[in-house]
Amino acid sequence: MGQPNGGGRRSARERALRAVKMSAAAVDRVRPPEPGVVVLLYHRVGGSSGLQIDLPTDLFTQQMEALAEAGNVVSMDVAVDRLSSGSFEGTDSVVVTFDDGTADFASEAVPILERFRVPATLYIATDFIERSQSFPHDGKPLSWSALAAAQSTGLVTVGSHTHSHALLDRASPAVVANELDRSIGLIEDRLGTTLAHFAYPKALGARGAAEAEVRRRFRSAALGGGKANRHRHTDLYRLQRTSIQVTDGMRWFRCKAAGGMALEGTLRRMINRRYAGAAT
Repeated sequence: MGQPNGGGRRSARERALRAVKMSAAAVDRVRPPEPGVVVLLYHRVGGSSGLQIDLPTDLFTQQMEALAEAGNVVSMDVAVDRLSSGSFEGTDSVVVTFDDGTADFASEAVPILERFRVPATLYIATDFIERSQSFPHDGKPLSWSALAAAQSTGLVTVGSHTHSHALLDRASPAVVANELDRSIGLIEDRLGTTLAHFAYPKALGARGAAEAEVRRRFRSAALGGGKANRHRHTDLYRLQRTSIQVTDGMRWFRCKAAGGMALEGTLRRMINRRYAGAAT
């Protein structure tokens, strides 16, 4: 019997993803990735949504175990210190980050982070949490109490992901300022946390006056990109991050954790530019 149309589309998409990964790995063999700080980007753990960005719990466990064994995972604060230092000559570092703020971060990811003592930064879109509004694809939001408990582990740093997950590349400076200030105000009020780090929704940065609003409020800002951030050569307000997908498994994950697969990140940025206000 023929495969249902939905299954056929998924199969075609998976083949396309694999082809992109193979091409990215081939480019790395010709031009090896430069050393620096690799910032990994996660979204969900548990696999219930079927999304490429929703990793099965056992795969996420294997990845965190591999990072712990490598012994080079650092917090975002430490990474920013190293990137801004004119004298740091240490080994490459890896930073774990999450976007959005879905409930599975507390229920699935945090216990694994605690098990392997892996620090992580979670960039939250505060409107979803404040109003208990689900993210797309049935992404149940975290509660403020769950966030406070995650912070109490000493491993989790909370950052801003705007208030409503607005795409700042197409927003006026006034809208940008409102999005950032509402996010900052809620996080500081609900968690008693002073924010230092920000991540642009959809990894799409802003320029000009809108970008200046971000620079005035935070110590760092993260985008996409897929490359390692080089010591003394990185703009802390345009940190590159590498998205982790289900189809990375362990093979491609190890390549990404080593700073490779940048071509995939380039293609992802081109795709993300087509978004027109979608959340998450």
